[in-house]
Amino acid sequence: MHSGKEYVALMELHGDVDLKRLYEVFGMFTGKIYQRPPLRSSVRRSLRIKEIYSLDLLEFSGRHVLFKVRCESGTYVRKLCHDIGLVLGVEAHMKELRRVAVAHIKEDLPVVTLHEVSEAVYLWKRYGDETLLRKVVLPAEYIVAHLPKVIVKDSAVDAIAHGAQLAVPGVVILSSDVKKGERVAIFTLKGELVAVGKGAMDAEEIVKNEKGIAIKIERVVMNRGIYPSLWKKAEKEEKK
Repeated sequence: MHSGKEYVALMELHGDVDLKRLYEVFGMFTGKIYQRPPLRSSVRRSLRIKEIYSLDLLEFSGRHVLFKVRCESGTYVRKLCHDIGLVLGVEAHMKELRRVAVAHIKEDLPVVTLHEVSEAVYLWKRYGDETLLRKVVLPAEYIVAHLPKVIVKDSAVDAIAHGAQLAVPGVVILSSDVKKGERVAIFTLKGELVAVGKGAMDAEEIVKNEKGIAIKIERVVMNRGIYPSLWKKAEKEEKK
């Protein structure tokens, strides 16, 4: 949900605009911009900063502008169209919108409908046939493929599943692009997704330090009890 999004949108201008001027204004709205959510929105209407990674004009006919935008999560494209119209001096509104990508997941990949998911679940429950289910449901690991990776010891897995933060001694291997404050995916040595968290240290700090919290856990995926609870044995020994 917090990853970047990509949309194709159709904007209708309320007046005639020169193509050169349109390109100029598109350039003004590329990068970090101020944006206040529209009246009909699910969030508080406070001014905030959002980043437009790219804004590409696809087609321009009369007063209709078809464009593709890659933007930070939480950006309102209909508000973007409105603000572009204001800067152009003619006003504008969004007519159509299609989300074509979220992070690394794009619409040109195999996509299924909810009806197909329902059918797959029925076949699995009714006849024990999971063939279609395996085609329509991807492993959880796929959704975090774009994130930096941290691989942990088997002894750390169940502790994380019970709510513990990931300390430096539990780390086996990590990506060099792990950064403090940015989201990472935590895996077992077998490549199973354990949790998602944010770096409490940069990769270099984690490698240099022998103790301390390396990753602050945000969401646990691995069920409890899948891996041995070695941390419970350690607690018992300490009490003795």
